[in-house]
Amino acid sequence: MASRMLTRALLTTFTAAALSLGTVAGATAAVAAPTQQPSSSATIQAVNNLGLSISEGKSVQCYVRDAAPRGRYNPGAIDGQLGTSSWKAWQLFLNDRDYNAGAVDGAVGPNTIRGLQRFLVDIGYDTGGIDGVAGTKTKAAWKAFSRLPNDGSWC
Repeated sequence: MASRMLTRALLTTFTAAALSLGTVAGATAAVAAPTQQPSSSATIQAVNNLGLSISEGKSVQCYVRDAAPRGRYNPGAIDGQLGTSSWKAWQLFLNDRDYNAGAVDGAVGPNTIRGLQRFLVDIGYDTGGIDGVAGTKTKAAWKAFSRLPNDGSWC
């Protein structure tokens, strides 16, 4: 009896495996290729410098790092790559100052851009408006801010 159960289990396993390959005892079965579903959500860009060079990116990382005591705004490595940690630090910075950057998630969406635009306008830069779009004027203001100190860097 145990032998019959083992044989039946092996036969079931073999048949299932053969069906998944599309053949059983010489017969073929059409197996549809898996369809690729379009992504319904946009992927978050890993690094978004909004037009800054690596040295300018380092500068704004240093600025936000040094803007609060005890490391509240930690951008991670000062490498000029504005990734999730850098943007979380900037979102915290902007929210703490009532520039309303939205969720502290490290994603550079319209709320983060609007918060950054409010900050830049407040300190005297022309961003072309507070619209949540990182357009030419917003990027130029961000770049000018990164070079603000006399030596060209906040670091």
